[in-house]
Amino acid sequence: MEQKKKINKKFVAIISVLVTIGVVYGTYKFIHSLSHEETDDAHIEENMSPIIPRVAGYIEKVYVSDNHEVQKGDTLFVIDNSDYVVKIEQAKANLLAAQNALLVSQASIGSSEANSATASAQVNTATETIKSAEIKLWRAENDFKRYENLYKNHSITAQQYEQALAAKQEAENHLQVLKNQKKASSSQKNAAVSQTDISKKQVAVAEANVKSAEAVLNAAKLNLSYTVVTAPITGQLSAVKIQKGQFVQPGQSLFYLIDDSTKWVVANFKETQLSKMIVGQKVGVKVDAYPGEEFEGIVATFSPATGSKFSLLPPDNATGNFVKTIQRLPVKIEFTENNNKEALAKLRSGMNVEVDVHLK
Repeated sequence: MEQKKKINKKFVAIISVLVTIGVVYGTYKFIHSLSHEETDDAHIEENMSPIIPRVAGYIEKVYVSDNHEVQKGDTLFVIDNSDYVVKIEQAKANLLAAQNALLVSQASIGSSEANSATASAQVNTATETIKSAEIKLWRAENDFKRYENLYKNHSITAQQYEQALAAKQEAENHLQVLKNQKKASSSQKNAAVSQTDISKKQVAVAEANVKSAEAVLNAAKLNLSYTVVTAPITGQLSAVKIQKGQFVQPGQSLFYLIDDSTKWVVANFKETQLSKMIVGQKVGVKVDAYPGEEFEGIVATFSPATGSKFSLLPPDNATGNFVKTIQRLPVKIEFTENNNKEALAKLRSGMNVEVDVHLK
């Protein structure tokens, strides 16, 4: 009977200790929850740059391998450039032809302008000659009028009258000939001016063709430079699943380059946890892969929408079968400068973490 009482006392003592521990732990968790918000739905993020070729072709040589660390500007792989070299030579030939056509057009302008100047000089000469002929005609007409009156009065002979009439008619004919010559010279001048305008337009077209040929040549040189694919940033490569002889297309994502210089955490908090969270609050970060390390961060930004709204098929609550589900909002957490840089460098994108936001 005494043995049974001793067992009951030990059992009661153990239960009392467990209850006490449970009460203390529960009290601690309750007090902790008043000033903290936690979640294990969080992971490490890093910038991932896809390596995408800009031109098509067969891979000639690969310089990197899986998980290779590279510096910005390092050559990753090279595409066979034979086709692009030929296009450059063709573009150079087209540019040379366009430049020669421009020279011919410019030369035609000089010839047209010379013809226009000659025609203008002829018109000016004809104008002055016409003025002289008009004076002579005026004099011949006046002489004829006087001789005509004298002839009527029988003061001169018929021969003298006929001579005055002939001089008047000759002056009229000579003036008409000069006017016809001026008209012809004016037509030649207009034709020369028109030809000059046409030549100038031809030069403008030739200049445009030269610029177009230069642009094609520059594009060909640019495409040739794209056959050497280099690292856009410093970082570490993912699995490099390409090999020599493989055909690649522009825009084809081949592998990734991870920028390991910048890391942050994306934590998906329940919407019921966000009421007291603000930007700038201190955050404790524990990484599952390194349980002995604890990192410090701050709340940086809140997503503009819940994660479900960015999904491929976002929920539609107007379908008639609505079931209320607590949504989660992605929160970006940035690491502070107080962290151990060597420990921070070991973190990898996608690692699971637990975050503890200090509300006060």
